[in-house]
Amino acid sequence: MTALAPTPAVVPAAGEHRRVEVVGRKAPIALAIVTALFALVLALGSREGDASFRFATQTDFFAIPDLVVPGTTFAWVCVGVMTLLTLAAVALVAARRRVPVWLSFLFAFVFLVGFLAWAAAGSSADLPVFRLVGGSVLLAVPIVFGSLGGVIGERAGVVNIAIEGQLLAGAFTAAFVGSVTDSPWAGLLAAVVAGVLVALVLGLFTITYRVNQVIVGVVLNVLVIGVTSFLYSKVLVPDGATLNDTERFDPIAIPVLSKIPVIGPALFNQTFVVYLMYVTVPAVWFALMRTRWGLRVRAVGEHPTAADTVGIKVERTRYRAIMIAGAIAGVGGAFYTVVSVSSFGKEMTAGAGFIALAAVIFGKWDPVRAALAALLFGFASNLQNALSLVGAPVPSQFMLMLPYVVTILAVAGLVGRSRGPAAAGEPYVKE
Repeated sequence: MTALAPTPAVVPAAGEHRRVEVVGRKAPIALAIVTALFALVLALGSREGDASFRFATQTDFFAIPDLVVPGTTFAWVCVGVMTLLTLAAVALVAARRRVPVWLSFLFAFVFLVGFLAWAAAGSSADLPVFRLVGGSVLLAVPIVFGSLGGVIGERAGVVNIAIEGQLLAGAFTAAFVGSVTDSPWAGLLAAVVAGVLVALVLGLFTITYRVNQVIVGVVLNVLVIGVTSFLYSKVLVPDGATLNDTERFDPIAIPVLSKIPVIGPALFNQTFVVYLMYVTVPAVWFALMRTRWGLRVRAVGEHPTAADTVGIKVERTRYRAIMIAGAIAGVGGAFYTVVSVSSFGKEMTAGAGFIALAAVIFGKWDPVRAALAALLFGFASNLQNALSLVGAPVPSQFMLMLPYVVTILAVAGLVGRSRGPAAAGEPYVKE
């Protein structure tokens, strides 16, 4: 997205050719607003007592002592650090330089630590950091798979609004097939097939018949919601013990790595689907950025006419791309019913597909960045569980809103300039 109030970085002299870089003011404005709001919260809701952070479990290789800090005082120190980082961002923009990504990440980390210290102040319970990290990873899994499917589709020129439908179809078929066969592996495979089928319907209307991609995606989401809700009520509910009671994947602890404090239980004591996510993210990046297939996909997404002139079959390439994207999104849907819970529920994806779309934009159509953005959204979703453990004075309704607020900020472009593939959303008509 185009930055507001762009400022040219360099004014070239007569007869001199220089690169002109556009510097946006969104980042320092956003940092200043967050700092001011956090300071206001601390001023109006001062809390007495210490905050305790717990990092290790009894089974870890070595014990990390709990960190105990004066909650509100430590939060005010974080406000001071956030102010300094905001002033640094302002100085960079005034000097017509971009705000580096590491500064934004450091700001977010300081804000998070300060907020948690304030929320846990005076609580008799420790804040388990390892559970916060582990829960965030789990909640991010379907969003990661959905965002990878979105990246592949848009890189090929197809805006995949139907990620929500692919996730939901994958969750339903995984629950049904997994229950009938008593095998989570069969459920996972069925979810992949379901995601591909939804993608084929999307491709039929958007690639072959050149219907507006956004409209088709929205209609597909509504269609899948309606079909799965109907089948749930008429098929699964009457015989739930047989048709809606799946076997789930068991966690697999990786020796040595699973005993590392904080990240060990969160990252290396997970199920097959989570480990598959670790492999899929770099595999998609490599396929898109380092293979001939990826070059063709990116070519038809940027300039399909030029790709066609060199012999690339545009429609065939797009079909293959969205089928792969649908298969990956289907795996994300299977997570709900063969990993998270053992049964299907109406609309159980709860908008994860749309958050995955935001992760695609947040990650600037890069698989690795999109996965990291999905982890951020998973963390935002998990904050409610973490704060409830320490009895934080934050309304539960606000915490439920948090993932979607983060989504809006990402789509609004506060993370910086974002430009998607040039031909995304445009049907190709061969001249």
